[in-house]
Amino acid sequence: GLDLTTGLILSTWQKLAPFTLLLQIQMTNTMPLIIIGLLSTLIGGWGGLNQTQLRKILAYSSIAHLGWMVLILQFSPLLSLLTLLTYFTMTFSTFLIFKVNKATTINTLAISWTKTPVLTALAPLVLLSLGGLPPLTGFMPKWFILQELTKQDLPALATLTALTALLSLYFYLRLSYAMTLTMFPNNLIGITPWRFYSPQSTLPLAVSTAA
Repeated sequence: GLDLTTGLILSTWQKLAPFTLLLQIQMTNTMPLIIIGLLSTLIGGWGGLNQTQLRKILAYSSIAHLGWMVLILQFSPLLSLLTLLTYFTMTFSTFLIFKVNKATTINTLAISWTKTPVLTALAPLVLLSLGGLPPLTGFMPKWFILQELTKQDLPALATLTALTALLSLYFYLRLSYAMTLTMFPNNLIGITPWRFYSPQSTLPLAVSTAA
């Protein structure tokens, strides 16, 4: 499989070209984009439920977030752009957390406390924000999108989209639980090596979390 750095590029940089193309297309019928967006949120949420590989979970999350952007693109391009920028910030922070902890599966997140406890304490905020839990930053664009869909006389679509967001929130709750409430068996070989870690990687994550 791909490493986390390549996964970050595919989840962020590779979205710019199709997003720009969709912005330039003026469609008279918005139904195709609505169907594609709703299916993307559903597939992204449903597909990530039983995954244990972090890269696959983030890939399905990327699909779900792209669905939110496509869904609102024809109604409010600026709101879609805000969602994209917010997603980029949260995704960069999430990949950086996993990169620092050298985590590839959910089980390996259990030893995060022994490596970087400060970073692990910030991680649930980033993960739950990416899942869209209020009142964190990631909830803001989703709330605006639901409001805009309601203004466009699409309350049923707004309800379905909000329900699909619960699927994504569930597997981010799993990741947060694995990082903070799961204790890895103690061994005497690796006792608190985190004190010798450089704080250089913690600072940008703290700034991203606060944003």
